[in-house]
Amino acid sequence: MADRSKVIFANEIADADYRAACAAKEGFIKRFGDDSQAVYHLATSDLPVIGERLGVRNLVMAPRGTAPLSFEGSAGKPVVVGNIRMGFGHYRIAMAMASAAHAMGYAPYWFDLGSFPETTCSKLIGYQNGLYSLGSRLSQKIPPFNALYWEPLNSEGFRKLAYNAGDQKKAELMVPLLRDLPEDVPYIGTHVWAAQAAVHAGLTHVVNAIPDNWPMALHLAEGSIHTVQTPSAYLGYRQLRGMDPKRALKPMPDEAIRYTGHYIDHELVANIAADCAARRTRAEHGDPVRWLITVGGAGAQAKLFSAIIEKLIPYVISGEAALLINVGDHEKVWKRLCASVKGLAPLATTHFNAFSETASFAGAALAESVGGIHAFCDADIFSAVYATNILMRCSDVLVTKPSELSFYPVPKLMIHRVGGHEAWGAIRAAEIGDGTYEIDRTHEALAMIDSMQADRSIIIDMCQRIEEADRLGIYHGAYEVVRLAVEDV
Repeated sequence: MADRSKVIFANEIADADYRAACAAKEGFIKRFGDDSQAVYHLATSDLPVIGERLGVRNLVMAPRGTAPLSFEGSAGKPVVVGNIRMGFGHYRIAMAMASAAHAMGYAPYWFDLGSFPETTCSKLIGYQNGLYSLGSRLSQKIPPFNALYWEPLNSEGFRKLAYNAGDQKKAELMVPLLRDLPEDVPYIGTHVWAAQAAVHAGLTHVVNAIPDNWPMALHLAEGSIHTVQTPSAYLGYRQLRGMDPKRALKPMPDEAIRYTGHYIDHELVANIAADCAARRTRAEHGDPVRWLITVGGAGAQAKLFSAIIEKLIPYVISGEAALLINVGDHEKVWKRLCASVKGLAPLATTHFNAFSETASFAGAALAESVGGIHAFCDADIFSAVYATNILMRCSDVLVTKPSELSFYPVPKLMIHRVGGHEAWGAIRAAEIGDGTYEIDRTHEALAMIDSMQADRSIIIDMCQRIEEADRLGIYHGAYEVVRLAVEDV
């Protein structure tokens, strides 16, 4: 196989950058070991929540001496969803792919490359994820760090083709974990390392589902079909826009990239009309506005979330709003919010570590009135992430940074980004009209809350834009990704 760190889409990498990529790989081997000669076999196991709802099976390490993995007896043609937990975003996109595959009659398999602690692959991923989480936290606490380092790294550093050369060398260390997969199995990578590792392992039907709307070489996995969620991302990636400031790069070939639309779960897409109709009815009748806030575990934007919750509490007390807060699998985040927001804890009903209770609440809320403050938390990561999916359906406005949730079919208040690459997610939402523009100042975010409380036509207009986008297939991207993966298999 060609050295994918030397030449990327027919663009030669500078010798100094290639040597740096090789040196970084050697450094990781010294730190985490070299298991390139190891033989790993995979087995399947049950998954909580999404296993039952989406028919997903989990790929885990098989006991030593076990035969190689076999997909015989699957409920349908297998589709492997390679993913990495890096925040909630990549897991959420993976769930969308699994949901679409299941709805289309395929058998999805969950393959988290970071969940095999005995392997070099997972050790490396854990280390890198820790650095990224630390950077996210520091960026929100130290403005000069954010302005001088974190924003430029996330918007321009990760954009450079030389960065991809380094990642390709990292991916070489991930190959042993994938050797048990049949080379022609349909495979969707929802993190670039998962896609790169599959290509290096020799898989022939790899789709690389790119999450970001800002073209970055970080997300390239040559040898796969790249998919993007927006037309602007398509053209930017096709031309390798700005990925080398010193030269014009040769573009990606046509067959290497596809525009698919937004990656959205089947359950959300199938219910767009009903959910928008319910939001419209609540707005017209003056029912409490249902605000859904999702708070990440990295602890970024803690002051902003506290300010938003403080702003909404009087509306909740007066019966003009209801507040749903999902802190994922981080109960400590909830405790910090209660400590920083006066009066939050006494007003809140908690739904912790009981997904069935969360599901019952969300299901009832589709038809019944909702008031007060409700907090959701679950130590199980699948329950924690999927809770937002089911709560979105019964919510009127989602408060989110312009991350992967920018693309979801629910009215959105877009708060300040964490990392420069997220900015274009808000631009996409604002242009479609299913969300606000990015609001990067706290007082402006609070003013938007007042506006949406006072004038419900803003929510009604966003619902109309969602329905229009749905008719154009804008939210059907996950189905298209699955079709690309299974094509000609």
